[in-house]
Amino acid sequence: MSRFFRLQGAALPSRPAALLLALLLLAGLCAASLTSGAVDLPALQLLLRWRPTTPPTTDETLWRALLLEVRLPRVLFAVAAGAALAVCGVAMQALFRNPLAEPGLIGVSLGGACGAVAAIVLGAQSLVSVAPAAFAGSLTATALAWRLGAHRTDPAGLVLAGVAVNALCGSLIGLFTYQADDVQLRNITFWNLGSLAAARWPLLAWLLPWTVLWSALLLREWRAMNALLLGEREAAHLGFAVAALRRRMIVLTALLVGPLVAVAGTIAFVGLVVPHLVRLIAGADHRWLLPFSLIAGALALTVADWVARVVAAPAELPIGVVTSLVGGPFLMALLARRRS
Repeated sequence: MSRFFRLQGAALPSRPAALLLALLLLAGLCAASLTSGAVDLPALQLLLRWRPTTPPTTDETLWRALLLEVRLPRVLFAVAAGAALAVCGVAMQALFRNPLAEPGLIGVSLGGACGAVAAIVLGAQSLVSVAPAAFAGSLTATALAWRLGAHRTDPAGLVLAGVAVNALCGSLIGLFTYQADDVQLRNITFWNLGSLAAARWPLLAWLLPWTVLWSALLLREWRAMNALLLGEREAAHLGFAVAALRRRMIVLTALLVGPLVAVAGTIAFVGLVVPHLVRLIAGADHRWLLPFSLIAGALALTVADWVARVVAAPAELPIGVVTSLVGGPFLMALLARRRS
């Protein structure tokens, strides 16, 4: 392996060194996100007083509670969600051999939104009741898209099925929204715009292991993703069972993205934009593209969450608005570049 890889003529550190640098950058951003927001926390004072010889002051008690009970779980959730969305984006782009593919293409996002909106209109008022409905909606929509598109031997059938399922989910969301009252409309709007504010330790206790498990299984498919870049027939000649591989990647994506949509709402463009940016630096080899995208996705959503919390403090912008403000222009530029 060469010691350096290049981006438009510029020598960059070796990929392992770049991964280490990216991890250090992520750690720094997480520290900055932990200590800044509507209330800036004095990090050095908190560290020096971690084992106080005298009882902590009232301010220090409040700062520590804010740090440990609110911001730390939120930052960890941002890291996990960004990493999972980016890795799933890489998988979908490899599966469909299309740089514009993302997890939402198979209906997992709008299916989750449809389940959540239905639950809100039917009377659900808390995350405990909305999240399971959203997760069930994600899995149902993905299963329906797979069922409709599975009879085709190429990915085009699954793409068309995903478009049809997304259209159906969009219509159902519109129907439920039409039936909602004013309070429900407000809840629906905030849920659809996305937020990481629901992150708490009891939620992360199962969500983090879940995300790590399915992400690790998806990372193991890097050889198959490389083979899919050559075409499905070529991948089959190389010994990969393409139909089973396609089913496995769809299931892993649904299991990864479904819970995130259920808890955080729809967060667009991370799964689309991050793989493109990473591919410019790390290349198309999925052995490196997947881990780089994982870290870059975590970086992107950590920064987006930090921006959402500080740009209008003490109010908070929906994180879906922040990611769309960046992702929308990027997609336009990408389409213009492809046309030229």
